[in-house]
Amino acid sequence: MLLVLTACGGGATAGGGTGGQGPAAQGGGTQESNAASQAVVTILPKDGADSVATSGVLKVTAQQGKLTTVTVADSKGTEIEGKIAADGASWSPTSHLSGGTQYKVHAIAKDSAGRESAKDTSFTTLVPKNTFIGHYTPEDGSTVGVGMPVSINFTRGITDPEAVEKAIKVTAVPSVPIEGHWFGNDRLDFRPEEYWAAGTKVTVHLNLDGVEGRPGVYGKQKKTITFTIGRRQVTTVDASAKTMKVERDGTVIKTIPITAGAPSTTTYNGQMVISEKFKVTRMNGATVGFGGEYDIKDVPHAMRLSTSGTFVHGNYWAPASTFGSSNVSHGCVGLQDARGAGDSSKPAAWFYDRSIIGDVVIVKNSNDKQIKPDNGLNGWNMKWSEWIA
Repeated sequence: MLLVLTACGGGATAGGGTGGQGPAAQGGGTQESNAASQAVVTILPKDGADSVATSGVLKVTAQQGKLTTVTVADSKGTEIEGKIAADGASWSPTSHLSGGTQYKVHAIAKDSAGRESAKDTSFTTLVPKNTFIGHYTPEDGSTVGVGMPVSINFTRGITDPEAVEKAIKVTAVPSVPIEGHWFGNDRLDFRPEEYWAAGTKVTVHLNLDGVEGRPGVYGKQKKTITFTIGRRQVTTVDASAKTMKVERDGTVIKTIPITAGAPSTTTYNGQMVISEKFKVTRMNGATVGFGGEYDIKDVPHAMRLSTSGTFVHGNYWAPASTFGSSNVSHGCVGLQDARGAGDSSKPAAWFYDRSIIGDVVIVKNSNDKQIKPDNGLNGWNMKWSEWIA
């Protein structure tokens, strides 16, 4: 025990004294090495601040030194991403803050002698009075077709699209470039350049909480959505030949006779994505601009292709000889079916049972224009160069 104490006390002799107990003797160093750091850390907003804006206010700086560590975290420990400048003089967040949230800031800087200076503060962000969210598709956990985009419709018109788009991240495994495109000021879609590869896993991070989408209106949504791309099914409707070829993973598995739009009510051309499925639904011409021309209360095996009312659906009211020989519909693609959707042997039932949301239906050789990209989930009709412009 005496030997240990003697060894530990050797610093007293090295410090120039015989058993002295001054600071230099205890620490084994010099007065200069124990001097306070010259670095000064400044944090904005000030400690205890309330109703702080969710962007443009938070900043950490250092004078007479360089920042080495900055962490900003909420009460759950979730950290805000940020970056220290190359010269070490400042730190700024790379994302916005959430509304109505308390944050704690911890910052450390070193002076030229390597001495550290730390500072800790806390502040609380504003509680928004006016908010917005995004209604998204597809659903979390769903399996969808290769044509399915991520489509987000906002409850308020967005005047700062850059801030909102920055708060949304869409990734895929296997990785592929994914870009967003705005349709007006309330809809943002994301897609890759080509259809998704079968089996792709897609993740959507909605970090809208605290984003000021328009003056005084803040997002209040923070959510992660994942979905999977199923098998590749792309169906091609030839309106002139009155046939529909169903291609699954590169192989045509069935050719079905159809009836497309009549000469006065032709079917749109273009790439369309199935956005809804109804085993039986009502179709009323008055809802899509046709007045009282038709009102069918039990249309079987209906799958929506456009917002304006284009469907591929079963047809039990036309003679069997119509399919493959005449175009008689009001713009939809009709397949032979039975009333009540109860006969699984009918072509419409077969196609319905083998289709999922997100599958692609391409219409060609119709005497009509190409469908607009925002009429349904049909952004594939826009060139990639336009999409990313």
